[in-house]
Amino acid sequence: MNPFILALQARNLTVEIHRHSAYQIVTSNDTPFNSTIDGTLFEGIHGFLIKPHISHFCVAENGTLNILNIEPYSNIGLELASRFKENEEYIVFDQPSETSKFFKTPKDSVDINVLIDGLVSDLPPNNYDERVTKIVEYIAENYFKSDITPKTFEDIVFLSPSRLASLFKKQTGSSLSKYLLWTRMRKAIYIALSEKERSLTDIAYDTGFYDLPQWNKYMYEMFGMPPKALKFNSDLIKVF
Repeated sequence: MNPFILALQARNLTVEIHRHSAYQIVTSNDTPFNSTIDGTLFEGIHGFLIKPHISHFCVAENGTLNILNIEPYSNIGLELASRFKENEEYIVFDQPSETSKFFKTPKDSVDINVLIDGLVSDLPPNNYDERVTKIVEYIAENYFKSDITPKTFEDIVFLSPSRLASLFKKQTGSSLSKYLLWTRMRKAIYIALSEKERSLTDIAYDTGFYDLPQWNKYMYEMFGMPPKALKFNSDLIKVF
């Protein structure tokens, strides 16, 4: 799984009008749905791709949706950006075949794992510098520590923060801070969906956020929804 993709599956979904800082891909698993994107209503569609900060409202009360959020400055986000025409803010898919063609997946495939494979197929292999690999491994094992700072990484690979930041961005397309945030967010959302008895405050602390307000802030900025929507008001059923 690419660390800059947060993939969810949801059923009987109604999403209020919102904006978020990630690219978002939504595709239908079974039933056409309606969505208002940037003020325009689209009825009976099978999917869409929108740029960050584009407002949208989505209603899929009788079906299941795949929802993929993608960090815009990662390599995969930059690759998606290249697929838009000039001044194009969103792309709507009226038929499953259009989705398949766009994402280079088997005809009419709606499997979310196949869609993710199609997204990353054009990316170069992750032949990271060993120092970047060390940082990636460290974050995977220690993301829950809220005291991680640039000095933490400097001590691991013996590079100045500025040199390490430049190397990391060159190889991943994104920043160290964004990588750490996406790792924490993926873990927090997974726990919120799979361990509904856990309090949101405990989940925030256990995944490296200073407190619940900080997690709330980043959830709104990145995905346009609060953590409590995952726990109480959502039919989100799986995270990938």
